[in-house]
Amino acid sequence: MSPALRCSHLTKRFAGVTAVNEASLEVETGTLLALLGPSGCGKTTLLRLIAGLERAHHGTIEVAGRTVESDAVHLPPERRQVGLVFQEYALFPHLSVVDNVAFGLPRGPDQAARVEDMLGQVGLDGLGSRMPHELSGGQQQRVALARALAPGPSLIMLDEPFSNLDPALRDGVRREVRRVLRAANATAIIVTHDQEEALSLADEVAVMMDGRILQQARPAELYRRPASRRVAEFVGDINVIDGRAIGRAVVCDLGTISVLDDLYGPADVLIRPEALQLTEDPGGQAVAVSRSFFGHDQMINLRFDSGLRLSSRVGPTFTFRRGARVRVQLSGDVLAFPKAGD
Repeated sequence: MSPALRCSHLTKRFAGVTAVNEASLEVETGTLLALLGPSGCGKTTLLRLIAGLERAHHGTIEVAGRTVESDAVHLPPERRQVGLVFQEYALFPHLSVVDNVAFGLPRGPDQAARVEDMLGQVGLDGLGSRMPHELSGGQQQRVALARALAPGPSLIMLDEPFSNLDPALRDGVRREVRRVLRAANATAIIVTHDQEEALSLADEVAVMMDGRILQQARPAELYRRPASRRVAEFVGDINVIDGRAIGRAVVCDLGTISVLDDLYGPADVLIRPEALQLTEDPGGQAVAVSRSFFGHDQMINLRFDSGLRLSSRVGPTFTFRRGARVRVQLSGDVLAFPKAGD
């Protein structure tokens, strides 16, 4: 069975600037994929290429096994079976909720039933006669989602769908969007620059930087086994220590520690803050110098006698005393990559 989407070696340039650079991506049917990357990395341009709003300079796009983009093919957006929810929702302000959702559907006896079904799926029963300005931001987004889902596309794409929402509402709306997409058995790409959002929402995450897809994996694999230091630093907090690798061990300021992969020579040693466990101990090898308290956890900044500075993520019950000595124990995966420039 063909994947819902396959992009191969896509390239797009604007005035000599390469926005998408040999990007390849594959999304299986029924998968929610987060396209994660910093602003300006090419995420939105990639979505526009998939939707047919831009023409690629090179590469191919297949939707449900059908080629919609290649050197010889460029199907228009309306023939691609791809739905798109824009960051600003792009609702028609002069049309009611019902008419907005019905806009992309063929006229006929089934139109009203389909609109009613979609409004039920997104939790907007009884609001069909309202105008967009009478709805909250979260409700407007659900109208845009219903409109995109109504024609039954093979793929739906959402461009930074939560960035315009109040932070207090964002988590609830994310869960609701995920529920709707699951209920519709939709295949979806959600563009975001928010690492927490990507890891918590998606079945798979594709990290994009400088126009390239650097890694595509399930959230836990991406977090625990990033393909490079650059990916590791972007997907969550990380400690980086100079070291020298000797196979599956590395010598650094924390001693000789095991790493996941074979490597030899100068190395960057990567340790997640939660892998450093702390116990207050007058004979400990580090001093707790400051903290950031987040309620559900806290980040403790450490200074070792060697001058090394690291951060440890601990639970909310850890008693922080500035200047107290702590014993640091390593409990978790450690990665090592060849030192940059070596």
